This record gives sequence, C-alpha cells and structure tokens, in this order.
Amino acid sequence: MLNRAVRRFSEVHCKLDSLDKGIRVLTLQREKPKNALGKLLVEQLRNNLNSIKFDQEARVAIVKSSVEGVFCSGADLKERKEMNELEVERFVDSLRQSFNEIEDLPVPVIGVVEGFALGGGLELALACDFRFALPSAVVALPETSLAIIPGAGGTQRLPRLIGSMRAKQMIFTGARFTAEQVADWGLFTQISESPYQEALGLAEQIASNGPIAVKMAKLAIKSGVAKELQEGMQIEKLCYARIIPTQDRIEALKAFQEKRKPQFQGK
Repeated sequence: MLNRAVRRFSEVHCKLDSLDKGIRVLTLQREKPKNALGKLLVEQLRNNLNSIKFDQEARVAIVKSSVEGVFCSGADLKERKEMNELEVERFVDSLRQSFNEIEDLPVPVIGVVEGFALGGGLELALACDFRFALPSAVVALPETSLAIIPGAGGTQRLPRLIGSMRAKQMIFTGARFTAEQVADWGLFTQISESPYQEALGLAEQIASNGPIAVKMAKLAIKSGVAKELQEGMQIEKLCYARIIPTQDRIEALKAFQEKRKPQFQGK
C-alpha cells in the first residue's frame, strides 16, 4: 500500500509548463499504456486545468503528448475492468467534467494530435478550441465495438463539428480514419507535418492580442452559438460591456495614435 502511494505521488502523467507570452503547455506523458485515461492521469489533468483557470498570466493553452505515435489511446481498459458499475459511472462522469473544464477554460485551447486519438482521446481533442494534426494521425470513437457509447462528449461535440451523418458513421462503425482522410470534414483546424510548431504560431498570434478581449470573445461565442440570434446579440453586448472600462482598451487607442504596438496588461 505504501509503495503504491509513493509511486502514485512520484509519477507524473500530465505536466504543465509555462512558456513566454502567457502560453501554457499541458503534456500527456504516460508512456505505458500510451496515455490511457486512468485515474491518476485524469486527476493530474484536472489539477493542471484548475491551475490554468486561475493563472492571471495565462493567455493560451496547448495540449499535446510526449509519447511517440500517440496523443491519447482512450480509456485505461485494464483499470476499468476492475471497477464496479458505480465506479465506472463516477469515473466517466469525472472524465466528462474534465473535458468540460477544457472547453470552459477562459483562454483558448489548442490540441496537437501527432498520433492515435482514440475514444476518450478524441473526445479530449474535441473539447479544444482548435486542433492541429499530422496527416498520419489516427482518430476514432470505437466505443460501440466495446458495447458502450462515447460518454465524455463524443456524441455531442463531434456532430456539432462535422455534421450528424459523418458523426454517426464514425460512432456506429467505430472505424479508424487518418487526419488526411477526414481533411475536409472540419475536424481539424490544420493538418501539417509540424503541428506543434503551427500550434505555437497560432498561440503566439492569439497571445499578442488583448487578453481580456480574447477571453470575452471566447465567452460570447461559446455562450451565444447555441442561442437564437437576438439572444446571442445580448450575450455579445454583455461581454462587450466588460471590456469598455479596461486599461487595455485605452492602451490600444493610445498605441494606435502613437503608431506603436500596444503593451497589454490584462487589466
């Protein structure tokens, strides 16, 4: 029991790094079994997401893997096999909440898929605002082959991205597709031989803008997209009102007048 506790404390399955310009990088690094979503990885993921949420200097987050050939292989089936029905229900709910927390982060989130993204791994990527992938990256929601369904957002986020017909094809068959095969489905922002570098480039571009404005833009889009247009316009109005008294807005006007780059402080 003690050895297990020590190992649990020392193992890092999901680490958080801070780069310049307010860029935060979440790295999945559970070598065996291939970033499978076990209890410890999910616990560390949620802790790191909470750190980003309350990080006043954070501007953008990137989620990637350090395990070669894999973004995330999905559920840890060996661990799942030892769970009773109530434990399964609680764990899947925890996983669902984790991915909701990714989607709900106040800063934009970029997923970098450089290998297999299966089941919960693809659901994790779907919760990101942007997804960059290698052409050879493989995606699938194979849950029906295991007599279950995607339970962490896959049945809801995927059809909203690629349409219900293609989502049904992926979910009902459980088939695997390369990123190149689904290039025109709208699943990925960009398919590239250097997805992490492309993601960094986008992160730097976003981070150079007014941080409060970016957060309010994300909130307005997320909160309004499922509403009727007029209700969405009211959400936009409320978000805009929160920007008017900011120091960054005044700084942008001064910088424009003085023909220089603005120095945003997130205030």
